[in-house]
Amino acid sequence: VAGIVGRADLLCALFFLLSFLGYCKAFRESKEGHNFSIFWVLVSVTLSAIAMLCKEQGITILGLNAVFDALVINKINVLELIQKLLRKDKSLENAGLLRKGLLFRITLLMSGGASILYIRWRIMGTGPPAFTEVDNPASFADSLLVRAINYNYYYSLNAWLLLCPWWLCFDWSMGCIPLIKSLSDWRIIALAALWFCLIGLICQALCSEDSHKRRILTLGLGFLIIPFLPASNLFFRVGFVIAERVIYLPSIGYCVLFTYGFSLLSKQAKKKKILAVAVLGILLMNVMRCALRSSQWRSEEQLFRSALSVCPLNAKVHYNVGKNLADKGNQSAAIKYYREAVRLNPKYVHAMNNLGNILKERNELQEAEELLSLAVQIQPDFAAAWMNLGIVQNSLRRFEEAEQSYWTAIKHRKKYPDCYYNLGRLYADLNRHIDALNAWRNATVLKPEHSLAWNNMIILLDNTGNLAQAEAVGREALELIPNDHSLMFSLANVLGKSQKYKESEALFLKAIKANPNAASYHGNLAVLYHRWGNLDLAKKHYEVSLKLDPTAPGTKENYNLLRRKLEQLQKKGG
Repeated sequence: VAGIVGRADLLCALFFLLSFLGYCKAFRESKEGHNFSIFWVLVSVTLSAIAMLCKEQGITILGLNAVFDALVINKINVLELIQKLLRKDKSLENAGLLRKGLLFRITLLMSGGASILYIRWRIMGTGPPAFTEVDNPASFADSLLVRAINYNYYYSLNAWLLLCPWWLCFDWSMGCIPLIKSLSDWRIIALAALWFCLIGLICQALCSEDSHKRRILTLGLGFLIIPFLPASNLFFRVGFVIAERVIYLPSIGYCVLFTYGFSLLSKQAKKKKILAVAVLGILLMNVMRCALRSSQWRSEEQLFRSALSVCPLNAKVHYNVGKNLADKGNQSAAIKYYREAVRLNPKYVHAMNNLGNILKERNELQEAEELLSLAVQIQPDFAAAWMNLGIVQNSLRRFEEAEQSYWTAIKHRKKYPDCYYNLGRLYADLNRHIDALNAWRNATVLKPEHSLAWNNMIILLDNTGNLAQAEAVGREALELIPNDHSLMFSLANVLGKSQKYKESEALFLKAIKANPNAASYHGNLAVLYHRWGNLDLAKKHYEVSLKLDPTAPGTKENYNLLRRKLEQLQKKGG
């Protein structure tokens, strides 16, 4: 039910099924496997490669095709084959293992799979992703028995989500599913139920005398189990506990088994209408659930909040709800969820960092420093936390510690323009102007559209009397960010002081057009007109500025000076 995350899942499923249909087409002329089309086998392998490029799970179609070939096309009786192997029977060819073309086709599939994996290795490299204990707690358990029990419990939960997709969550990590550490845990029942059903179906698929039943059950179980194997933790550690997207392909097998089960029941049931109504009811409920789940995926807020009732112990769920609230400006509510995330996972450094940021903005600097210090202690290479810690220390006027924190952040993230920007602010506070300019220049080199760094350079050069250099920096900045009204405003101030009134006026007017409600823009344009001698225009913009911000510093005094001057001029004129 809406288990797909994006187009990749749909494309993978499309090419997965096309690969299977292509492999089936290779046997159109003969169902015994004696005659087959190499062309369609190669087409199937190519389509499997495309499926894998869409999503790595797609490569499992090669395994499914091999099972389909051996058990369905060549009708190998696995039970009989095992018995002959145990008796060391020399007539294995009669069991179908060495039938003409089977080994050749299996070799083609294996060669194709190996080639695809090699190309993937060449493109992606050999390093496996680094996962932490919170991503997949069972895989970090010391006991092999505990790992095996929990892996099987995860399988049973995946099976349950196929049967009853009610508990759906965008993330199942971070304590969402507590580990089973004892055989007395009641959840062991789920494992027993899963394997009881699977073993029953597998026995029927391998041992039933009804060839049609064997064929359907083999296909259904193949589609159900084989695409799920990459997510099973059997071959390598995966970075999740449960991921609903990985049961999208296995749902094909579930649908095959469900349909076959319904057909068997309908043949035996006396009251077929009741059975039909029950199945239609199930379909209707799933359609409604799918519609509900799809609506939850339409917005981050609905998606994150829907997970609170499913995984209340998941710190990441509370973190995401908090982040969504913080992005909308609801800091008080965000703090509540961030605190809960840290309570559930005391080592959740990202929650500590975001909570520390909000507390910093609310001027609760002491607690912010404690949280950020703990975050960098837990994860020493967490560059963002080091930078935020530096900002807090700067606010507490502990400048040496702040500088050290900024440089530590840059050590762990070489290209960090925001950190260079904050380092420049620290140097400006300490009147280390050259260092401040160098830090801001580094920020603009790493991120040419860093408006704040450009602005601070212009303002610092302006304040220190370096008008020519300030003008050059302002022009350079506007070439890179031509529509930034704050840069227009800063450069206009510099040009006004350099008595380039016409050019300054044009930039002020352009800035005001982009941001007409900025009181300082009107106020500084009024000062320009005041200096220039355009007193009526100066009066007009002083009044606009005071209307927008009656408490604007200096504007009221300048306006009163202008009014007195205008009154004097009127008296002289009179």
